[in-house]
Formats: sequence, structure tokens, C-alpha cells
Amino acid sequence: MIRRQHGFTLIEIAIVLVIIGLLLGGVLKGQELITSARVRNLISQQDGVKAAFFGFLDRYRAYPGDYSQAIANIPGCAACAQGNNNGQIQTIVAGGGATDEQIAVWEHLSRAGFINGSYTYAAGNETPASAPVNPFARYLQMIYDSVYDGGPTIRHNLKTGNQVPSDILAEVDRKVDDGIATGGAFRFSAYPGQSGIGGTAPVGAAAGGCYNAPPAVSTWIAATPVNNCGAASLF
Repeated sequence: MIRRQHGFTLIEIAIVLVIIGLLLGGVLKGQELITSARVRNLISQQDGVKAAFFGFLDRYRAYPGDYSQAIANIPGCAACAQGNNNGQIQTIVAGGGATDEQIAVWEHLSRAGFINGSYTYAAGNETPASAPVNPFARYLQMIYDSVYDGGPTIRHNLKTGNQVPSDILAEVDRKVDDGIATGGAFRFSAYPGQSGIGGTAPVGAAAGGCYNAPPAVSTWIAATPVNNCGAASLF
């Protein structure tokens, strides 16, 4: 008796390989589209808040959060918190005032119509009712401080919040600045995404950190992304 052996023909194997290739290509393309969407979202959020900041400054001749005439001049702000109008958006501890101005920022901007949403001031830690979050659900912060890398001096800045993957920040930095985590107007920040509690501070130039340590150029880690990173846009 003759036994016939059955198997795949070369054509069938080729078809299977083509299908596998198409599936892998679709998965990789989908991941690329998701990353691009997150980059655009983060850039749009940063640009929108910065535009709101300068729009508020142009209209009221004062910084949001630091504004001492918010109740009198911002519509629907009869119960708003007010700053000390010293030209610096600061915490109660740093500024010596009665208001955490970095949180009052969001109340002033939203009541004045410069950002979407409605935020109400509450002293202490940020909450979903008092401050906006980034696409990764960590709180933004606008403040006058030096919590960012690269030979910092105290200045106003807008922090992305943490939990942003380093490859996302690398792409954002390439698109809006110089691609360097310690230079230019967009830099690494160790801000933990919520003042006072809960957040884990991102790590800068160290093993497992968000950007390359010297003597290498301080570019963001992109090939093997670190998930807990953050940055600050300097004004």
C-alpha cells in the first residue's frame, strides 16, 4: 500500500506569511497612530493653556491665580479665591499669601472663559473639581518655581504632570522645541502630578530615568520608554 503524505504547498505557506505580515503591519500602524494622537493631544493641551494664560494677562493685566481683583472683575466669580497680586503664581507656603495660587489659576481661567470646563478653588491637593489633568490622568500645574532640569532659575512654567511615557515627551520636544530634555523651553520636570500626596516623582538622568545621563546628550529615552515621566513648558 502507498501512503500519501499531506502538507502545505509553497503557495499556501506564502499566503499565510503574507496574512501574518499584514496583521503585524496593522498592529504596528495602530500603535503608531495611538502614539501620534497622544502627542497631538499633549501639544494641544499645553498650547491651549499657554494661550489662555497670555489671554488672561492681556485682558486683566495680572496673572491668573495671582489676580487680587478676581471677584470684582471676572464674571461669575463672586466666590472666587484671590491672589496677592505680587506677579508670581505661588503656593501659600512659598508666597506667604492666603491662597494656593497654582490651584486658583484654573478657577480664574475657567470663569473668565479662557479654558474649557469649570473649576472651583479648593486649598491643598488638586482634585478633578479644582484642576485639569493630562491625557494620562495626572494633574497639570501652572506655577512660579524651578522644578525642572537644566540649570533652572525660578520662573513661570506649565507642567504636564507625570505618568507620561518618555517616548511621547521625546516626540513632543522634537515638534515644539529642541529635543533636549534639559534645554530650551520644554524640559524634564520631577513634578509628581499632584502636590502633597500620591504621585511618584519622575526620575531624570539616572538608571531607569527619563533621559540620557551625561556625557551623552540629554535626549529623552525613546527606544525603551519609561512610563513615569513629565515635563515643563517655560514661559
